[in-house]
Amino acid sequence: MINVNPAENTKQNTNPHFGSGRPRFRGPNRMEGPKEFDSKILDLARVSRSTAGGRKFKFRATLVLGNKKGKVGVGIAKGLDVAQAIEKATRVAKKHLIEVPIVNDTIPYEIYAKYGPAKVLLRPQKKGRGLVAGGTVRIICTLAGIKNVSSKILGRTGNKLNNAKATIIALKKLDISSRRSQKKIKTKDVKEEIIQEDNK
Repeated sequence: MINVNPAENTKQNTNPHFGSGRPRFRGPNRMEGPKEFDSKILDLARVSRSTAGGRKFKFRATLVLGNKKGKVGVGIAKGLDVAQAIEKATRVAKKHLIEVPIVNDTIPYEIYAKYGPAKVLLRPQKKGRGLVAGGTVRIICTLAGIKNVSSKILGRTGNKLNNAKATIIALKKLDISSRRSQKKIKTKDVKEEIIQEDNK
């Protein structure tokens, strides 16, 4: 016979797994620590490609990723929407991380690099000087953990992608174990290096 007493039907079951075969996990653990890498979007553009069926549109994201402790990378990727493009660019940036030698919160010596029409010159600065750089170079140096540096974009292009790649090439050239880092670099030597790079 079925019990229809409402007082007895309102009793709660004390079994924690009542009504399910296994405990449910709703998403990732929210007590995780801080993220290892910080990211900054340099450029976000809509690009198109002409095909036989018409024009196809995608979004291209250029993103800088760094841990502010000497690791930094640039990622470029396309996606059907903005979120997909950013997610792909983040994965690409993680795959292309570089180690930047940092001495007293600055770079060990003056360095020059070229990528296409983009030309970037980085100079070390004393403690407390800060980041004397703008735009793309400033973002990359900040996420790399460089606190005191000055930069100059010698190329006439304002393309953020080319300037970002030139900055990454310059930071990749740095080698703390080389003889160059142990002597004072003269401006004359850097000018000669710039002429040699431009003639290539």
